[in-house]
Amino acid sequence: MTIDYQKQLLFKACAEQVQTKIDSIKERLVSLEESRNNETKSTAGDKYETGRAMMQIEIDNCAAQLLKAEAAQNKLNYIGLKTAATQVQEGSLVETNRGIYFVAIGLGKVKIQGQTHFCISKNAPIAKALLAKKIGESTTFNGNEILIQNIK
Repeated sequence: MTIDYQKQLLFKACAEQVQTKIDSIKERLVSLEESRNNETKSTAGDKYETGRAMMQIEIDNCAAQLLKAEAAQNKLNYIGLKTAATQVQEGSLVETNRGIYFVAIGLGKVKIQGQTHFCISKNAPIAKALLAKKIGESTTFNGNEILIQNIK
């Protein structure tokens, strides 16, 4: 069975979005570290120390964001492009009467060829409602019935 073209495009868009985020965070980290290292000690010692401490907090926050983004990238690479399954699982592209869901990583809305897709992790509440369902089966989420129309 071949991999669906729509799924390939969506996977590529997700990978590019995650890589862009990683690159942006890395640039921010370099900038922050340069600023911290170039700050000269002033006669107002407390002000200098406070400024460096605040920059270090920002660096630590960026480093945490980078770890999270790299974990998402690793997860996406681990999932890869699987062929369609008979039931919803991690890596599935699920077409429903309420939208199209890619069960992979939590990125939210991603538009491909003018169509909105929802990229969700397998731990998202909607994903938990969809997992293990087959084409033609339905589930209820937030009071709405969701009918599985196709799995890719």
